Amino acid sequence: PAMSPLSPLSPARPPYSYSALIAMALHSAPGRRRTLSQIYQFVAENFPFYRRGRAGWQNSIRHNLSLNDCFRKVPRDQDDPGKGNYWTLDPNCEKMFDNGNFRRRRRRR
Repeated sequence: PAMSPLSPLSPARPPYSYSALIAMALHSAPGRRRTLSQIYQFVAENFPFYRRGRAGWQNSIRHNLSLNDCFRKVPRDQDDPGKGNYWTLDPNCEKMFDNGNFRRRRRRR
């Protein structure tokens, strides 16, 4: 049986790119949007590898959010207090992750 993208993985590094981890976090969120800290929380909760306290992966997540055009920043609603913008997946990028294909792509030579 195929492993679902969110099956509890071993403490080994998951076979997903940071973009894929972000996309999974957004896909699974109510309203398909999350704040940065909710994205961190999702990753740490679902992938034990990232719980081990090194902060480097969080930098990589931020880096991917700002550089990858698939991720869009949306301001909070007036009636939604709190810190930080929401992030969503650009509708044009949904195809990249359809049918749960979050695995790293092989780089073309």
